[in-house]
Amino acid sequence: MHDYKKLISECQNNIIIGKKISKNDARELFNIEKSFLDELTSAANSITRHFHGSKVDVEELTNIKKNYCSEDCSFCSQSAFFNTKIDDYQLPEPAEIVKQAKKAKNDGAESFCLVAAWREPSKLDFDKVCKIISEINKSVSISIECSLGFLTHQQAKKLKELGVKRYNHNLEASRSKFTEICTTHTYDDRLNTLHIARNAGLELCTGGIIGIGETRKQREELILEIADLEPEEVTVNMLVPMPGTPLELQSKLELQEIIRVFATIRFLLPNSIIKISGGRELNLDDDGQKLLLSGANGIISAGYLTMGGNPVEKDKKMINEINLEA
Repeated sequence: MHDYKKLISECQNNIIIGKKISKNDARELFNIEKSFLDELTSAANSITRHFHGSKVDVEELTNIKKNYCSEDCSFCSQSAFFNTKIDDYQLPEPAEIVKQAKKAKNDGAESFCLVAAWREPSKLDFDKVCKIISEINKSVSISIECSLGFLTHQQAKKLKELGVKRYNHNLEASRSKFTEICTTHTYDDRLNTLHIARNAGLELCTGGIIGIGETRKQREELILEIADLEPEEVTVNMLVPMPGTPLELQSKLELQEIIRVFATIRFLLPNSIIKISGGRELNLDDDGQKLLLSGANGIISAGYLTMGGNPVEKDKKMINEINLEA
């Protein structure tokens, strides 16, 4: 019989002293027998507390351009391929986004992320986004992150010059699953943008969506692919089946399968922020408390791209109830 307790303990101890675990060890941890999940989550929590203390990174985001995306990602209600009946709008005036950034700051958010629904920004739209970033910088002392689709080297450098801290571009799914969820661009297109952002000096935020019909093996594959990129932040979304999309009838993942993802990523990336992102309120009965004690140390609060979320005060209370701090 495999000594899982010994494996967990040895991996945990190695991470605390600064060693990386092997991919084989990560695979074993991820697929550990259900009866050892509590030991796995306890160790992941110990690693989180060692490297990050009790602080939970709270982020707010704003969807600066909604709908009319040219890509066919099967989970997304903003794709022009699907009739999802969501409202839509183009880029607003900078003053409107500044107001939202000020609210995020007043809410106690650590960072504010600008997200746009398109394949890549046109020159005109990119210039508008740069104007928005400049106006936020003038008025609000908050860390700015961006998620603007595919970037050129010049655009990435410009974002860095404007003081953008981190660029988000999710892998979405493992390489073996990707062609089933998107046909209008490739997995390598996504990797290329992450490399462009990294080369420009931007920190990376990347992750994916779980519960999109992938196998456990494909979740394992995604975790290892994320870890290879060594992102400063990992964002894990849980599918919210949106009416009108091909995944509208997809059933929810069991909690233990979600826990495996967060705990194993913590073993692989002890220094990174691991953020519970979209779908938190729908897929989790406790809004994330269990995951915040199983490797996660961040949340997105106050809503997502096309749906609302918990009020910030409710999330702060949730965090405080488990003796962590927002």
